[in-house]
Amino acid sequence: MQFWPRVRARDSRVRIRKWQPSKNIKPLGFAGYKVGMTHLLVTDNRQNSLTKGTDIFCPVTVVECPPIKIYSIMFYKKIMNGSKLISQITSDSPDKELEKKITPPKKSRGKEPSDFDFIRILCCTQPKLTAIGKKIPDTFEIALGGAKEQQLAYAKEKLGKEISVSEVFKEGQKFDAHSITTGKGFQGPVRRFGVTLRHHKSEKSRRNPGSLGAWRAQGHIMWRTAHAGKMGYHLRTEYNKQIIKIGSKPEEINVKGGSLNYGAVKNTYLLIKGSLGGTSKRLIKLTEPTRPKKGILEAPQITYTSLESKQGR
Repeated sequence: MQFWPRVRARDSRVRIRKWQPSKNIKPLGFAGYKVGMTHLLVTDNRQNSLTKGTDIFCPVTVVECPPIKIYSIMFYKKIMNGSKLISQITSDSPDKELEKKITPPKKSRGKEPSDFDFIRILCCTQPKLTAIGKKIPDTFEIALGGAKEQQLAYAKEKLGKEISVSEVFKEGQKFDAHSITTGKGFQGPVRRFGVTLRHHKSEKSRRNPGSLGAWRAQGHIMWRTAHAGKMGYHLRTEYNKQIIKIGSKPEEINVKGGSLNYGAVKNTYLLIKGSLGGTSKRLIKLTEPTRPKKGILEAPQITYTSLESKQGR
């Protein structure tokens, strides 16, 4: 019951509800497109590991991160039940692809309010720089660190310009990954909830739940009962993932024949330890960790990167 309500996401773009405050004057998040997985051999640098100093196998997820552009500055004021947008300053020269996503204002760029509580920057990705066959950018807001005066100075300096992932994250850093998982379609209760298979001599179905609940006087089956339904395509957050490498040379990671359902990497990329939710080409949002662990862990040294074709897996 950890993930109830078990409903499908409304959009493939993740909604981030909380930003971890920071004193550093920089964006508190970034976004990239999931490429796929490969594996490395790295030198184990964990302090109390039994294999410290030796080469170990490390599965990694490749996320391509082309630079994102700041389209506008959003000024917010705190109110009783949340926050309210009070003003917005837009860029003078937005990309032509962005006009297919939103309608830029023709005359006024907006003005800076005299009193505001915090700032968000409205950013847009540049999928035209990748090989996924998409041109229309994804737009989303990103929070900024520092005091509100520092946020305003940073946002004015970067308005209409590009931000690279190396300005936000560094190698070895922990972060939170927000994504929409792969949709599985309509599935039964055994796969969807892991209920036990019934005896093979059961009079009725073998893969149905054995009981519909201890109490049914309410006139309907309770929502806690494991039933068939749509599975996957859920919004999920994975905490404290680690960046193994931030690479700027795509030839160091492009596998033979190209990545499955994606193609070749053309921009700056991240190698993230372990797996991430979602399919290839799906937008992954990365944020500062909301449950940071103590201690600073440096990125391990990579001794081998698998570039073998994944076509026959």
